[in-house]
Amino acid sequence: MTAAGTEEGKRGRRLILWRHGQTMWNVERRFQGSTDVELTEAGLAQARRSARLLASLEPDAIVASDLRRAAATAAELAALTGLHVTHDESLRETYAGVWQGLTHEEIIARYGEEYAAWKRGEPVRRGGGELETEVADRAAPVVLRHAEKLPDGGTLVVVSHGGTIRTTIGRLIGLEARHWESLGGLSNCSWSVLGEGVRGWRLLEHNAGTLPEPVLGDDD
Repeated sequence: MTAAGTEEGKRGRRLILWRHGQTMWNVERRFQGSTDVELTEAGLAQARRSARLLASLEPDAIVASDLRRAAATAAELAALTGLHVTHDESLRETYAGVWQGLTHEEIIARYGEEYAAWKRGEPVRRGGGELETEVADRAAPVVLRHAEKLPDGGTLVVVSHGGTIRTTIGRLIGLEARHWESLGGLSNCSWSVLGEGVRGWRLLEHNAGTLPEPVLGDDD
């Protein structure tokens, strides 16, 4: 068989990057960062609903942040699939120093210039914490390492946090860091799907909350 034929016959792997369920700090619009905040009852219900959908995709492996909100979300999918969850602290949310625990309004009032620079895509250590590129440096290799263990056509579910997922997607699909903010945020317990193509990873779905539909068209 030719190299081209082998490539055509190979089914690409799939990554599902799933954000945790709702926390009280989400409701209060407090910047969580790496603070270990647990799920609300509503957040747990979100995780259970989403887990039923994601279980139907027959994932092969689950890896999750070790923070409680992500670990509890991952546990709902593990309970349905029987899969073991591997926890990795490298999948934690961005450490944001003094921003953590502050509301959106408090951050703008106290650190307005820093906040504006971050939104412009400039490299900013929010609250004296991590750069977004540093988050990608620690999280993306973990995702790739687990993806490499998948069988042909296999699916990995990564349970993490909104900022970490955004930076990981940006790194994996080759966007320049200043453009990562163009990837909109994820709602609680929504997910993004990356598929492996001939030229690398492609973003197939973003901020999804329902099962994926096939792409029927010229871009399939």
